[in-house]
Amino acid sequence: MRRSLPGFRRAPVGLGAVAVAVVGLLLLAAPASAHVSVTPSQATQGESARVDFRVPNESDTATTVEVAVHFPEDAPVPSVSVGKVPGWSAEVAYRELPEPVQGSHGEQITEAVESITWTADDPAAEIGLGEFVEFPVGLGRLPAVDRLFFPTLQTYSDGEIVRWIDVPQGDVEPESPAPSLTLAAASDTPVTDPNGSAGQGDSTGGEQESSASGTGSGGSDAGMWLGLAALAAGLAGLALGGMAFTRTRNRAG
Repeated sequence: MRRSLPGFRRAPVGLGAVAVAVVGLLLLAAPASAHVSVTPSQATQGESARVDFRVPNESDTATTVEVAVHFPEDAPVPSVSVGKVPGWSAEVAYRELPEPVQGSHGEQITEAVESITWTADDPAAEIGLGEFVEFPVGLGRLPAVDRLFFPTLQTYSDGEIVRWIDVPQGDVEPESPAPSLTLAAASDTPVTDPNGSAGQGDSTGGEQESSASGTGSGGSDAGMWLGLAALAAGLAGLALGGMAFTRTRNRAG
């Protein structure tokens, strides 16, 4: 069992009372802020996504040996692909849908993902104190909802189960929040039609490009006039130099 915190060092003897107090407050606050999360926290409706479920260990005496992520029933995700995590095995459970839904290629989908359970097969791979593990998942076609919640159960080696299942109510952050994924509407992203012309999302970019091209043409004209002015100034300087040379010779004569 690993008890040390690799990210911390013993404080030097010369630290003042204020610094010691600040460090103590940070150490007390750190466990309360750590929870199971999804990274990245945003994706797009109707598309697939690759995310990581990040699981930290908050126990001082036990290691994390199992993580079970449950998928929402009211917003089904039709399929997943699970990335390999050394020392861990994954099991995906599916459930039958009340009504079939259409897949991204027009196929009829009759089942959706119910849960993914990761179990530590190697004691050395268990999540110890001050550590976290990221479990990579490829999500299939995402539903048309604003946010997905994934209630998660974290099991420790001493039998304790921490339930990350709470959903926020208003602006109040729950004590044990369920990891979530925010979904943006597909219409919020720029779209290009098959003919290659930009859609509404690209209209501004086209105007900016046209404006930039106009500015570039104006810059070329300005450069040409500056070049002509410099040439004229050079010729004038040459003429004045010749006149001065002629006067000097006449005086010398």
